Formats: sequence, C-alpha cells, structure tokens
Amino acid sequence: MKVNTIKQTDHELKIEIEDSGHGLCNLLQKRLLEERSVDMAGYDVPHPLSSIAVIYVRTKGETKPVEVLKKATDKARAANAAFGEALDKALKA
Repeated sequence: MKVNTIKQTDHELKIEIEDSGHGLCNLLQKRLLEERSVDMAGYDVPHPLSSIAVIYVRTKGETKPVEVLKKATDKARAANAAFGEALDKALKA
C-alpha cells in the first residue's frame, strides 16, 4: 500500500491511497468523524476500475489533520483487534 500526499495545510489533508477501496476508506472516515476536532472527512474512489482512493479531512483548527488521521487509524486498529479476539473466542466455544 502506497500513500501520496496531494494537499496538506494546517487545517486540511488530502491523501491518495493505492491498493485500497471502500472498506478501508469507509472505516477511516467513520473514525475521523468521531473526532470533535474534525470539521469534515470523506473519501472518494474516482474510478471503479482503479484501486486508488482519496481521503480528505479538514479540522476545526485545534488539531492538525495528520494527527487526527493517525489517531483515527489507531482506533480502527484497536477495534479490529478487539473484533478478532471476540471472533476467535466465539469460534472456540
């Protein structure tokens, strides 16, 4: 997976993620929108035959968008780990 920065300011971040799709982007968007410092977050897959997605986040100014994206990514990882543990436990029962 390769990430390219398209636009980065103190309040906005727009990145392009290669080899990703709706699953990852939707998860990140949901976690980003849970943050109080996020004004807007969204993603786009510009072409259905392409595996490149674009994620956009704009903050209200208290926090830099890169920091918010890292925090959202950490939350998504933790949720996935918890789900994996719960699934293992359920399958062993």
